[in-house]
Amino acid sequence: MDLIPPKLFNFANACIIREKLRKENRKVVLTNGCFDVLHVGHIFSLENAKKLGASLWVALNSDMSVKALKGDKRPIFAERMRAYVLSAMSVVDGIFIFNGSRLDDEILRFRPDIYAKSGDYTIDTLDLSERKALQTIGAEIHFLPFIDGFSTTSIVGKFL
Repeated sequence: MDLIPPKLFNFANACIIREKLRKENRKVVLTNGCFDVLHVGHIFSLENAKKLGASLWVALNSDMSVKALKGDKRPIFAERMRAYVLSAMSVVDGIFIFNGSRLDDEILRFRPDIYAKSGDYTIDTLDLSERKALQTIGAEIHFLPFIDGFSTTSIVGKFL
């Protein structure tokens, strides 16, 4: 069975929707991640990110990107399955998949009003190319509350 994630858009269409939201003066929040095994830390972060604006978009690392970042045993779930799970969340308005290890090109083209990152990051640990892209477009950067003890890598490590 081929599950179709209802909130998954190709990047070009995501940008078109984003421009429509801009014309409606609706604040768009962007966050990103692998979301390989969705857990309470992810849900908490996504709920808090949604509170920052009118529309929450998730840039989801592709399978190739996750493998490059996390190793050959990852991802646990394929990108379309991860997108399907994220689509089920009412706080998520849209999703697009990206292939790179960094999001700077997508940030420059998508132009979110607000960028939300988990609280285990700081302005100093945020990737420099992503930070420069966010500064170039004038996006606000927010670090979300973080629940210690929840990471996909540590959860997966218990089973491998």
